[in-house]
Amino acid sequence: MAKKNIALISPNQNAYSETFIQAHKNYFDANVFYYYGGYLPYYLENNGVLLTNSNRFIGFLKKKFKLTKLNALEQSLVKSFKKNKIGIVYAEYGPTGVAVLNICKKLNLPLIVNFHGYDASVNSVLENNKTKYKELFDYSKHIVAVSKTMREKLISLGAKPEKITYTPCAPNDVFFDLNPSFSANAFIAVGRFVDKKAPYYTILAFKKILAKYPDAKLYFCGDGPLHDTCVNLTNFFQLSNNILFLGSVSPEELKELYEKVTAFVQHSVTALNGDMEGTPVAILEASAAGLPVVSTNHAGIPDVIIHEKTGLLVNEHDVNKMAEYMLSLLDDKEYAKALGNTGRDFVKLNFSMKQHIEILNQLLYS
Repeated sequence: MAKKNIALISPNQNAYSETFIQAHKNYFDANVFYYYGGYLPYYLENNGVLLTNSNRFIGFLKKKFKLTKLNALEQSLVKSFKKNKIGIVYAEYGPTGVAVLNICKKLNLPLIVNFHGYDASVNSVLENNKTKYKELFDYSKHIVAVSKTMREKLISLGAKPEKITYTPCAPNDVFFDLNPSFSANAFIAVGRFVDKKAPYYTILAFKKILAKYPDAKLYFCGDGPLHDTCVNLTNFFQLSNNILFLGSVSPEELKELYEKVTAFVQHSVTALNGDMEGTPVAILEASAAGLPVVSTNHAGIPDVIIHEKTGLLVNEHDVNKMAEYMLSLLDDKEYAKALGNTGRDFVKLNFSMKQHIEILNQLLYS
């Protein structure tokens, strides 16, 4: 069977927290044309801007004289899709699907939309797209949900169950090759400093274990709007020697950290605006690396972390229980190692990149 030409559309080109989109771009069994730069993309990778000055002017005139209902950027995207003989469109995030829906309809192109988290949970996003999502669900050939909670949410919003495929984004295979030594009394958190990841709760939980392990370390990898708040909180508690903010780290640096820490920690919560996780890739990566995960009963996390078998889960906002579980892993490194080993096996069996991509490739060719 000849490979399809697929338009993979993502708002961001190389967001460090969106490794799952890069995986789709690299592993789809198709000729991938990667469009990016907004929900309605401005760029085609390796081809530059779509909306040139001439395209902008011509597009303006066509719409002004009612030769088309599409704006200039939409017209440019239609032209690009035709030129590259696009056979199917894969939209990352619900609002991206909404933005390209009219184009898909005009060209009679099948559309797959992959929801990831905020796009199926943030109150303002759901309210702004209430009617548009229903139209998107009706037209889409397939809808991808990255957690079981999200699947139920999409159904409640009007998506037909038979159209929805559940598959969390998968960890890179390199993580399965790591061998944690559990040598350091240390924890690691990887992700953006945003409300739904509640990094301040992780700090408060970690602070409690220092009474018994005063030299313990907590490594934060990532950046985001709550970064400075967390640094200030750390300084207030005089914990700057214990809590280290590393920013965006390279894959090699991350692997080195994973091989020495005791566990991965993340206190995800439902933000006040409704924002929720999908299934965090960083949690899957840590579990694939053989680390136990201490996290929360939130969104897709219980789908991939089995309490007291591959990690330890607390209810949202329960800082005391999180601290208790973190302490238990430092007290018993063999227990930590056992959870990590079981977690690695579970992720490899159920959530490998091979399985994830096979599921999506079946959708592309179904």
